[in-house]
Amino acid sequence: MKVIVDFCITPLNVGASLTPYIAECQLIIADMGLAHQLHAYGTNIEGEWEIVMESIKRCHARLHEMGVPRLSTQLKIGTRTDREQTMLEKVEHVRTFLTEQSV
Repeated sequence: MKVIVDFCITPLNVGASLTPYIAECQLIIADMGLAHQLHAYGTNIEGEWEIVMESIKRCHARLHEMGVPRLSTQLKIGTRTDREQTMLEKVEHVRTFLTEQSV
């Protein structure tokens, strides 16, 4: 099953900068060949359910290996059965709508 996930992982008790941990997760997701888009408060990921969930599991494992004692993760998960839809298509659909409304 295809899935689009909004993934936000927050390392706790590691100081103010989370950049090294977020960067590590970006590498894990990319290495798994998943389409993804980093944004200000998380990462959108699309792919097959099992692979996306495995990438999230690997992020948890790797950040714990890096010394993070606690992690808090938020997920929003979207699936469709009527057709496949990519992250890009979802965004473009709204942009097109906005353009048509402003004419």
